Amino acid sequence: MVFSSLQFIFIFLPLFMIIYAAVPRQYKNLVIFTGSVVFYSLGVKKPVYILLFLLTVLLNFIVAQFIEESRHYKKGWLTFGIIFNFWWLIFFKYWGFGTENLNSLLHSSMTVKDIILPIGISFYTFQNVSYIIDVYRRKAKAERSFINYGAYISMFPQLIAGPIVTYETVALQLRQRKHTIRKVEDGLKTFTIGLGYKVLIANQIGGLWSDIGMVGFQNISTGLAWMGIVAYSFQLYFDFCGYSLMAIGLGRIMGFELPKNFDHPYTSLTMTEFWRRWHMTLGTWFKDYIYIPLGGNRRGPRRMVFNTFVVWLFTGLWHGASWNFVIWGLVLFGIMMTEKFWTGKFFNSNKIAGHAYMILIIPLTWLIFAVTDLEQLGIYFKRLVPFANLEKGNVMKGDCKKYWGTYKWFFVAGTVFSTKIPELIYKKMKNSIIVSLALLAAFWGAVYCMYRGLNDPFMYFRF
Repeated sequence: MVFSSLQFIFIFLPLFMIIYAAVPRQYKNLVIFTGSVVFYSLGVKKPVYILLFLLTVLLNFIVAQFIEESRHYKKGWLTFGIIFNFWWLIFFKYWGFGTENLNSLLHSSMTVKDIILPIGISFYTFQNVSYIIDVYRRKAKAERSFINYGAYISMFPQLIAGPIVTYETVALQLRQRKHTIRKVEDGLKTFTIGLGYKVLIANQIGGLWSDIGMVGFQNISTGLAWMGIVAYSFQLYFDFCGYSLMAIGLGRIMGFELPKNFDHPYTSLTMTEFWRRWHMTLGTWFKDYIYIPLGGNRRGPRRMVFNTFVVWLFTGLWHGASWNFVIWGLVLFGIMMTEKFWTGKFFNSNKIAGHAYMILIIPLTWLIFAVTDLEQLGIYFKRLVPFANLEKGNVMKGDCKKYWGTYKWFFVAGTVFSTKIPELIYKKMKNSIIVSLALLAAFWGAVYCMYRGLNDPFMYFRF
């Protein structure tokens, strides 16, 4: 089940909210825990994954208490907890990838059955690990209520695709949070904006990327190739930003303030700035639990470069078990180091040059992210350069004009809503009747698209 589905909006969410509003305050976290497990069970493909999820919740709940109470074995319990959590992530996400590469390297024939990735495992693994590390560092106290901890980890707004919420962020809110009509209203509005981003922009402009895949990369013109990667860039942003906004809105309805995950990254001047504003909770996690423990930038430039390399290698692998993600992470590392030592100061001080640079480089890096087959990736890169198209393929005459006519207004919407202008207008007029009517129209427009079947799963579910 996904947020952008009729089943969620008209069945699950109303039933959950009625029960949540009806029960006394002391039972609300139990409703969150129970409802979230039900929500998760409706999305997993194997029932055993529900037991695995509950096992990880229980074990981390116990391990954190051992870490806090132990005098001599704190590090041992922490090590055990980290290994336990990452073992399951490695097994489900990387075992097949590792086996394939070992077979290629050793010319062996080891076999591995197709392993279905449990939905949300990358996100709840990071939250569990951050929790036991924070208890070890004494940044947080071990939670004594299993229901409260279960509600924190399983909270359905952020369970499947984030934002990644540290326990410290919501520890007080788990016990003391206010439920007001104003929060419910604001949460519903935020949810509707996210729904509009997902269904009315991401899904629609994503149709162009799907069309290009059907035509074949070797059969598109240079103009359509550039349109395609720009379309994918908008699709990915509004898909994931839309999900994050829906999660934040749902959290607010329940009285929680979940962290912001995007800050208009497409208006950045450098790739370094971009990744401070894209998927911010993931960036914060890597900074707090990998980059800083490795020494950050405190041990000189060489160590800083190495630490950054490790972070971006892991960032690439976190997104997927495929060589294109490794290459993508290392390309971003190279770009950021170039900005750090040479070009960053220029682009930050020359906004026109900075924006032009990012308009070019954002789609190119997302192309590496999007295409997992390296041969097809090479074909697409050749299509971006007219004189590199030695094999012409079966390019349809006027394909760029044809698809621009179909998708041009979605490009306009993507451009406008990726800037700060709509948010500034919304903040000034959020309580006006005009905004209420606009959001109402966006909601029912999204419902119509979902009813017509014009909907896709969230892209980050597969990561």
